[in-house]
Amino acid sequence: MNEEMARYFTRPDLKAAKKRGKQEVSVLQFEHIPEEMRGIGDGKRYMIKTYGCQMNVHDSETIAGILELMGYEATDSEEEASVILLNTCAIRENAEDKVFGEIGRLKTLKTEKPELVLGMCGCMSQEEGVVNRILTKHQHVDLIFGTHNIHRLPHLLKEALMSKEMVVEVWSKEGDIVENLPKAREDGLKAWVNIMYGCDKFCTYCIVPYTRGKERSRRPEDVLAEIRDLARKGYQEVTLLGQNVNAYGKDFTDREYRFGDLMDDVRKIGIPRVRFTTSHPRDFDDHLIDVLAKKGNLVEHIHLPVQSGNDRILKIMARKHTREHYLELVRKIKEAIPDVVLTTDIIVGYPGETEEQFQDTLSLMREVEYDSAFTFIYSPREGTPAARMKDDVPMEVKKERLHRLNRLQEEISRRKNEALRGEVVEVLVEGESKKNPDILSGRTRTNKLVNFRGPKHLVGRFARVRIDEPRTWTLKGEWVEDSPMDQVGS
Repeated sequence: MNEEMARYFTRPDLKAAKKRGKQEVSVLQFEHIPEEMRGIGDGKRYMIKTYGCQMNVHDSETIAGILELMGYEATDSEEEASVILLNTCAIRENAEDKVFGEIGRLKTLKTEKPELVLGMCGCMSQEEGVVNRILTKHQHVDLIFGTHNIHRLPHLLKEALMSKEMVVEVWSKEGDIVENLPKAREDGLKAWVNIMYGCDKFCTYCIVPYTRGKERSRRPEDVLAEIRDLARKGYQEVTLLGQNVNAYGKDFTDREYRFGDLMDDVRKIGIPRVRFTTSHPRDFDDHLIDVLAKKGNLVEHIHLPVQSGNDRILKIMARKHTREHYLELVRKIKEAIPDVVLTTDIIVGYPGETEEQFQDTLSLMREVEYDSAFTFIYSPREGTPAARMKDDVPMEVKKERLHRLNRLQEEISRRKNEALRGEVVEVLVEGESKKNPDILSGRTRTNKLVNFRGPKHLVGRFARVRIDEPRTWTLKGEWVEDSPMDQVGS
C-alpha cells in the first residue's frame, strides 16, 4: 500500500514532531457529531483495547464518549463489535510487540467480518516506522489516527466506513487543546482530568515529546468547571493528568497561574480525594509543597520519578535534575508532609551504566525509602536520542540489576506496610476483589491497595478498615463499622 491508496493520508513526521516553534496554541471546541454520523452506530457495538499510561486510559474515555454519541454501545466481545480500536503506547518495545501481535491475531476476525472497522490510535500511531509497517504488512487495518486528532473521529470513521482504502490521519503538529469533548467514564467513582498535554523535557530515552507535542495547559476555568461538574455527579476521586503536571501554567502569556495555584483552587471543590500524575522533580516548586501540605482533599501520595541515582546517568538521560537536587526536594516534601508516601520510576541498564553508578541508585532508594517503585530495564526506542547510543550493558547484567533493585524495594515496601499494622485507614471501596467476590477491595489516600470482608453496600463509599495483615504490595484488614473519622489514618 502507498500514499495514493489511502483515502485520508497525513503521515506522522518525526522531523515535524521534533520542532518546537512559537506557534500559538489554539483552544478548539468540540461542538457536535456531524448530521450524517448521528445514529450511525445504532444497534452496533464498539470495543476499545487500551495499552499504556493513564493518559491513554483517559483518551479511551473520550473516544468511547464520541462513539456513544454516534449510537454505539460498549462490548467486551470481539465477535459482537462493529468497531475495534487499539489505543496504543509507545513507551516500551514490549508494548509495541503486544499491539502488533493483537493486530495479527485480529486478521482472522476481520476476514470473517469484512464490515468490521479495525483501527489503531494512541502514541504508536505517531511513529513513522509503525505506520509504515502497518501500511505494508497489516493492510487489514482500516483506520489509523493520532493523539492530536481524536476529536476528528466521527469524520475519520465515516471515511473508513465508506472507503475501501485504509484511512490514515496523524498530525505531527505541536498540538492544540480541544474542550467539551464527551467522555464515557467507567465507574462513576474515580475520574481522570487532563490539565495539560505534551512535554518539553526531552529525556533522551522518551518518545512522548514527539508523540504528544509541546506542553500546553488547559485554561484553569475549564479545568475547574470540569472538576466541579464531577463533584456534582458524585465522583469521589479525581486524578489530574499531564505528562509533566508541574509545568502547568508555564505556557500562559495572559496570567501568572501555576500548578500550585490550580491545586489550591481544586482543594476548595467538594471532591473527597484529589491526586495528580506525573510530576517532574525539575518543576516541583516550594509553593506546590506548601499547598499540598494543607491536605484536605489533597492526598499524601506523590509519584516523583527519579530514573537513576547517579548524576552522570541523569545527565545522559537529560533529566535536568541532579541527585542532590532530588534529595533536597524529597527532604522539603517530607518536612512539610511528614506522613507523605513517595513512589517513583527507575530505569536500570542505561547506556554506559557501570556497577558503581547502579550502586548510586540503590543507595538513593535506601535514603528516600519509596513505598513502591515502577522499575524497568532500558530498551532503546526508535526516534529517541538514546537509540543512537551504544546499548553496551549486557542483558544478563540488566536483569541481575533489576532483580537486586526489586529485592531492595520489596524489603522497604514490606517494612513500610508493616508500620500500618493495627492502624485504621480510610479506604475508597472500588468493588469486589478480582480473585474472590467475597472480598472487597479499595485504596487508601496514599494509594495502597486494601482487601477486606464487608457488606456490598460499601462499594463506591468510604470505609474504615483496621490493617491486621500487611503484605509487601497489599494490605489485608477488617472492616471497622463504627470507627470515628478522627481515628482514620492514611
